[in-house]
Amino acid sequence: MVKQIVVLISGSGTNLQALIDAEQQSQLGGHISLVVSNKKSAYGLERAAKASIPTHTRTLKSYKDQGKTREDFDRELAEYIAAEYSPDLVVLAGWMHILSPGFIDRFRGKIINLHPALPGELEGAHAIDRAFDEFQQGKRQRTGVMVHFVIPEVDKGEPILTQEVPCVDGDSLETLEDRIHAVEHQLLPKAVKLVLDKGLVPQ
Repeated sequence: MVKQIVVLISGSGTNLQALIDAEQQSQLGGHISLVVSNKKSAYGLERAAKASIPTHTRTLKSYKDQGKTREDFDRELAEYIAAEYSPDLVVLAGWMHILSPGFIDRFRGKIINLHPALPGELEGAHAIDRAFDEFQQGKRQRTGVMVHFVIPEVDKGEPILTQEVPCVDGDSLETLEDRIHAVEHQLLPKAVKLVLDKGLVPQ
């Protein structure tokens, strides 16, 4: 039985593309059965369409306009994904929306997230910018990337794979970003395959 993967995105989808490429090379350990975006303009939706992967767009604004809450959004999105796709793994690949327990509890132990920092460092948004600022101040010589299981506390779930990324003299924010993204594109497919092949669950 082929393992089913649902990927959540918010933007350009370069990490989604890395997952699509890995699947096409039989290096993912499963099949991407759905790509979800919370932004109608996310270019990742086009990447999914080009790979003939079904997509689903759902915006928080549409819920707020109806007087509904973030928790309603998360719970109903989880119900839709579970009912229609019953995934073995949910992958947050540039999903810029903090999920509430209503979503996480539905897939507990089956959600992983990519974060551009090492465990215990630079949790939350703008991690690359903050790492670069600390490097410029002489407070940091390296940053990194991790893929971790998702729990309600942001970026605090158990790490699956990590990799350090050096900060190099002469770095601009853009060169550091490029180096981090290159590592992300390698690490995320490896982590997905590891979780699915080994049946990993958080301890």
